[in-house]
Amino acid sequence: MKGRPALFLDRDGVLTVENSYITRPDELRLETGAAEAVRTLNEAGVLAVVVSNQSGVARGLMTEQDMAAVHARLEQLLGEDGARLDAAYYCPNHLEGAVERYSRDASCRKPQTGMIDAAVRDLGIDLSASAMVGDQLTDAELAERAGIPCVLVETGKGTTSFEQARAAGLPVAELVPGVLDAARWMVSRLKSR
Repeated sequence: MKGRPALFLDRDGVLTVENSYITRPDELRLETGAAEAVRTLNEAGVLAVVVSNQSGVARGLMTEQDMAAVHARLEQLLGEDGARLDAAYYCPNHLEGAVERYSRDASCRKPQTGMIDAAVRDLGIDLSASAMVGDQLTDAELAERAGIPCVLVETGKGTTSFEQARAAGLPVAELVPGVLDAARWMVSRLKSR
């Protein structure tokens, strides 16, 4: 048995409305269709796994406890519509951070594959049947390094990132309006395999 497929989801600009640094739970808003997207994955047996850079911790804008509270709010909002994440991985590090403990390069920071590697190990994911959905160039770079397809959404910074990815020669499987379209693409892809 090879494991289950996963859709790796960036948070800001994909599941949640892009808002610079979301440091408090009351700042978090779901993107249109986010809960339905995650529920679609749940019903199809696809793991819904968040992989998100959160350099606000390294920059001193929030603590790890603040980040956990924001994530708990995300889980609550999704749960209100019957959707659940299977796991979430966050990287608090940034080389230019103001907090010494987090002011470093790290294998978890996208486009490094550390968060995906951890998810594969922790959840028994079949990487060959998985994909990444994001709105930034680092999401496309991460997908290429991990050897999985990338879908970019037009929400957040996706339209600009799509052009940047094309200019950089990075493969993007699809550019879709939002995360619900990405979830449907993933389910359709698995059915056609």
